[in-house]
Amino acid sequence: MTTGDEAHERRTRALLAQLGTAMIAAGQPVQEIEEELVELGGVLGYPDVQLAVGPTGLQVTLTEGGASTNRSAPRGLQLHQAASVRRIRYQLVRGELGPEQAREQLTAATRRPVGHPWWVVALAWPVLAVGIALILQPGWANVAAAGIGAVIVYGLMQLAGRYQVVTALLPTLAAFLVSLVVFGAANAGLLEGPLRTVLPPLAVLLPGALVVNGMSELAAGHMQAGSARLTYGLVQLGLFALGLLMATTLLRVPTSALANIRVDEIGWGGAVVGLLLIGLSICLMEGVPLRMQGWVVLVLALAFSAQVAGQALGSVALGGFLGAIAASLGASVVEMRRPQLARLVLFLPAFWLLVPGSLGLVGVMELAAGRQSATDVALSVLGVAIAIALGLLVGSSLGRSLRGRLAVDLAPA
Repeated sequence: MTTGDEAHERRTRALLAQLGTAMIAAGQPVQEIEEELVELGGVLGYPDVQLAVGPTGLQVTLTEGGASTNRSAPRGLQLHQAASVRRIRYQLVRGELGPEQAREQLTAATRRPVGHPWWVVALAWPVLAVGIALILQPGWANVAAAGIGAVIVYGLMQLAGRYQVVTALLPTLAAFLVSLVVFGAANAGLLEGPLRTVLPPLAVLLPGALVVNGMSELAAGHMQAGSARLTYGLVQLGLFALGLLMATTLLRVPTSALANIRVDEIGWGGAVVGLLLIGLSICLMEGVPLRMQGWVVLVLALAFSAQVAGQALGSVALGGFLGAIAASLGASVVEMRRPQLARLVLFLPAFWLLVPGSLGLVGVMELAAGRQSATDVALSVLGVAIAIALGLLVGSSLGRSLRGRLAVDLAPA
């Protein structure tokens, strides 16, 4: 027979496992998940909780030598789902939810679809690509090509939801088809700088967050999770580069067309418009609540301003480092003052601006074209990823140091 204490312990383990796997699916680094679950375990009466968190699941034990629960993480959550998960954790810490209520709400949150009509979400994809192109490659023809490429990527995403084979080949297929359009237009003399034009439609799929999270986990001492994420992200990057290389080979693109050239026909105003379009489109795609959308744009603006300043003062790596600090610290401060606004939801869109995966893809293509050595490419990619990861750690540490001074109570739902 199961005693009341054993039943309570089982329910608590199940709750921590379900909450932890939802946090994994939201894209939160392993070290943050462990820290927050241990804090919650203490609130629930189990200060000695032990965790083994990985990138695909976790194991939780409430007492030393006690029973354990294993749970696999669901598929990646969208930002509106991640915001709900974050709020549930806050309410648990404050004692406003019981374990059974929290589990029911977690199940509902991870199944909740985006509240916008499908055509609004579909329209947000080319808008996002146009916004990134206005910052990365601000030429009129380049922006138009980026929008067309995003429509292709969205169509492939819909097919991937139905056919497993498309899911497995998605990085290569997306890079191949987008590259056919962009480099075909370049061969016809319709645009310049095709290599950077390919990146905006693919930015949503590029493994920038994986690589940076992997580096931050390695820096925090989580070797298994960090190395697994980093390896997976680099493999995905290679698959994108393979598709791009296949398209350029098929079209017989000359080596000179693979140079990392930036076109600037629109001027600084394009970057401002692009920033607003990125914030708007991400909120529409990910179902971000209306009350959070202005804060998302604010954190994006902070990250972009710091990144531009760092690049002007030093290098791409310095820009990534300062941008990551600004995004992480800014999101942390906003969450302290508005606890219902999840820091992770405010911070993750900044990856579309920092685009470490894009920089890596450019390097791999220049390597394939013989424009750079393998050592230079590897050092460049790792340097940017490490700089952003360190910026993330510094920003998070600064945010934690300010928690006692700036934090306020969570307002009622």
